[in-house]
Amino acid sequence: MPIRKLGHYSVRTSDLAASRRFYVDVLGLREGYRPPLDFPGAWLYQGADDADDADHGVVHLIGTEGAGQGLTAYLGARADSGQGSGALDHLAFLATGAEELVGRLARAGIAYRDRTLPDLGLRQLFFVDPSGLTIEMNFPASEPHHAHPEPALQKVANT
Repeated sequence: MPIRKLGHYSVRTSDLAASRRFYVDVLGLREGYRPPLDFPGAWLYQGADDADDADHGVVHLIGTEGAGQGLTAYLGARADSGQGSGALDHLAFLATGAEELVGRLARAGIAYRDRTLPDLGLRQLFFVDPSGLTIEMNFPASEPHHAHPEPALQKVANT
């Protein structure tokens, strides 16, 4: 039973609307089909339509505010993690269009760290989502790279 690829990751969030805006407006994902589950949430996709994502979305947002017993019945009881990533350090994506993302981050007022790994041919942008989870975006270092003043890092994304 070899694992083929990561199917999706789920983020429990106390602010579903802010998380949805972050992943759609900043990262460029789009909201798509989500089955009628008995708790708030959103499934976010990377392709042009749901058929492109046989894995049923790349990010599942789980709204914890007002979730009630539906969430516990479906996923089990969890200690209130509140913010951050618990034992998970960060999530990384491969992408193109670093400068487009830098513009989106600036417009959203989200601080980021911009790093380059020449040996791997990667440019990396690190920033934090509304739930306190660190996101790493990896781009080809060969893409055009304009100097930008690096905003002071913030504890939580402002979306």
